Amino acid sequence: MRIKWFSTIRVMGMLFVLLYHFYISFFPGGFVGVDLFFTLSGYLTTALFLDEYAKHQTIDFKGFFQRRFYRIFPPVVFTLLITTPLALLVRSDFIAGIGRQLMAALGFMTNFFEILAGGSYENQFTPHLFLHTWSLAIEVQFYLLWAFIIWGMTRFAKTIGHLRGMVFLASSFLFLISFLAMFVSSFFVTSFSTIYFATWTHIFPFFLGSILASLTGLNTLTRPFERVMASWDLKRSLSVIAGGLVVELLLLVFLTFDSIWTYLVGFLLSSLATATMIYGARVLHEKTEQIKEPAVLLFLSNISYGVYLFHWPFYIIFSQLLPHVLAVVLTLLFSIIFATLSFYLLEPYLAGRKGKLLGLEIDLNPYTKWIWATGGILTLTALGISLFAPRLGNFERESLVNNLYQAERQLISTRSAAENAQATDYNVEKGITIIGDSVSVRASEGIQSLLPNAQLDGAVSRNLSEADKLVQLYQNSHSLKENVVIALGTNTSENYQELLDELVERFPKGHRLIFVTPYDGNNASGQALAYQIGQYERQLAEKYDYIGIADWYKVAKENPHIWTNTDLVHFNLATDGATLFAQTIQSAVEKAEQQPVRTK
Repeated sequence: MRIKWFSTIRVMGMLFVLLYHFYISFFPGGFVGVDLFFTLSGYLTTALFLDEYAKHQTIDFKGFFQRRFYRIFPPVVFTLLITTPLALLVRSDFIAGIGRQLMAALGFMTNFFEILAGGSYENQFTPHLFLHTWSLAIEVQFYLLWAFIIWGMTRFAKTIGHLRGMVFLASSFLFLISFLAMFVSSFFVTSFSTIYFATWTHIFPFFLGSILASLTGLNTLTRPFERVMASWDLKRSLSVIAGGLVVELLLLVFLTFDSIWTYLVGFLLSSLATATMIYGARVLHEKTEQIKEPAVLLFLSNISYGVYLFHWPFYIIFSQLLPHVLAVVLTLLFSIIFATLSFYLLEPYLAGRKGKLLGLEIDLNPYTKWIWATGGILTLTALGISLFAPRLGNFERESLVNNLYQAERQLISTRSAAENAQATDYNVEKGITIIGDSVSVRASEGIQSLLPNAQLDGAVSRNLSEADKLVQLYQNSHSLKENVVIALGTNTSENYQELLDELVERFPKGHRLIFVTPYDGNNASGQALAYQIGQYERQLAEKYDYIGIADWYKVAKENPHIWTNTDLVHFNLATDGATLFAQTIQSAVEKAEQQPVRTK
């Protein structure tokens, strides 16, 4: 029996994810849409296990995995085969090492692949085309783990009530362990992406759904839940659902990925709100026996999984080729088309059934040769791309070369400093030390040209938390130049004020500090962290006379041509972006040298 109104939760989860990926500046908390799916999936999986046991006193685990395989695996393969060749249309960075991405997606291990690769969920120059399959990996891992545990429980259970009790206790224990792992880890990790991707820290929404299933049931209901259904009216059911919806909408608008509160309470609140909506929807199903779900809602629910699979690679590809609005429209259009074909035609065909679309029964068996021939061609194409794709993208190669060049320059700089020392009154060597992230690395050629004697230390994915440590390291080794340029902030930190205050407080005497204001064109609103970091840096410059500003944010907005075919964080090397970045620093240093160094 299909429970009405659960479709609403599926569609809501899909919409949250789409809004997050398309308009992150307006909907920064849309990533909780995945947790809606997790909680609902945990509930349905466990409830169906319990229903089957109540009816047959056993559970057909082989049948369960067979059904899950036909529902999950074919759409994944379909997505990979369709979108991998399309990646050839955009810059080569997107197919670099793509074979490893394909293997991780097919093996449902993308979450571990991203952790081992050091991937950041939000701050990537070239996002992996199949990054989003991390959630499928955790879902499949949950199925394997939970089915094994349930199987063990059925060996000992005497009655359905006994099994429910064991499920409740096991779910509660695993939920608590996983949530505490996320809660505690959030205080110690350097990147929140690690605990976001990790199975052991992000699997707790599934077990919250399992707890709910043990308390309510799906078709075979518990007595307490039957009493609840008898006592609630339509208004109360809708009120409960609305309450959960309000919480989810607040999280959608106000939650941010890099906030520690997201990991302390955000995901928990989202999961609890989803559980509340599931509870209310199950009661509402009984209160609306004469009402059918809207056909549009049912359709969107059916294709939600396929849309989730297709939208990310389509969006990445289209956004490299087209203006944003057109990229969004085409992403939605093609995602809906391919998701519809997958759910209504391809999946039934592979399961040995006839498909049905727009009320028409469609038998694909006469076209078997064409289907398998097309699939074979696409498979060979994807395999060829994987075998001949470069191991490193252009950006990674440039970073590697620039890092080697930086090391050579630092050796030359150190030797030159020893031979031609020009100390200030504070026994500080004149010159410039630049501490930056991947944007500085990308601008290294411009910096070498305009500031040939500058000491550049740039690293990919570096954030503000490393600034003070690096300054102290250079200071202790007596290699920190008089003018210190901090070009960080693109890789945002929620506690940026604390980090900047610590840097300023511990900043050594005899030096000047120049902040390069960060720019992120994906999120350029006044609420964006990168913008707020720049604003706070300006406040510090007004407060302290030895602090200057290199306003890269302003220059970046005034020169839109440098962002063509980029991720809107790292300028196009074919433009004068590197020169503009270096000129911004050069001008700021020249202005700062008219100001005093820190004296107290």
